[in-house]
Amino acid sequence: MDWIQQLVNGISLGSIYALIALGYTMVYGIIKLINFAHGEVFMIGAFVGFYAIAGWGLGFFPALIIAMAVCAGMGMLIERVAYRRLRGSTRIAALITAIGISLFIQYLFIYFRGAQPEAYPEVISNQTFNILGAQISSQSLMILGTSIVLMIVLQFIVHKTKIGKAMRAVSHDMDAARLMGINVNTTISATFAIGSSLAGAAGVFFGVYYTKIEPLMGVIPGLKAFVAAVLGGIGIIPGAMVGGLVLGVVETVVSGLGYSLWRDAAAFVILILILLFKPSGIFGKNAREKV
Repeated sequence: MDWIQQLVNGISLGSIYALIALGYTMVYGIIKLINFAHGEVFMIGAFVGFYAIAGWGLGFFPALIIAMAVCAGMGMLIERVAYRRLRGSTRIAALITAIGISLFIQYLFIYFRGAQPEAYPEVISNQTFNILGAQISSQSLMILGTSIVLMIVLQFIVHKTKIGKAMRAVSHDMDAARLMGINVNTTISATFAIGSSLAGAAGVFFGVYYTKIEPLMGVIPGLKAFVAAVLGGIGIIPGAMVGGLVLGVVETVVSGLGYSLWRDAAAFVILILILLFKPSGIFGKNAREKV
């Protein structure tokens, strides 16, 4: 029953990508910006969780909450300092700024703490359970279960709360939302905060899952999460979830077949294929723009 084990491991890994991808897709859905500094928020979440566990002796869930809170504040700070003034500028200017912020955070972090990696403490006892003949680790089940809860909470916020309704209104038509009395700046800051908090949670999950973190760890997972967002349909929240899960399963299957060196390449092969055959993504719809 190796396929069951690979499926569970792939979905657990994919849920990490999905949490990061949600930040990409939420921000793009509102201000049409690809926030390439999002991978560094993920990295900061991993380190905040590490210091909360190793330095303060906290358990998994308190460390997770602290990492999410710190990353929410970081996301709001990035939006306020780097992106707000560029909101009316060209997309290429915002894109270059996003890449610049990403590099700035990486090397500022290295300057203050060094580039050496850290070994994540074992905060979840890694037991194995026999499910239909497959050996499933308790870490995979914990990561998967917590990720599903966070995604359900996100869906509730977006569809049932006042700020969620404001986010959907701003995403549909920013000027009309402003005329209806919605504070657009507050709504966009809240979007960055929610997306960044999910990236922080993904950082803690990544540290628990892979046990090793370092200041440049956000680059590859960040790019893969972007691929997941494009795969599902950039700007569509359910698409980011599904895209992340699909990408995680594909990577696990590729590794299971003995091609572990190609697992990173698989993500970018998927990106090329989706751009060639369905640029709008799985959940996206082709829309013509009148000129």
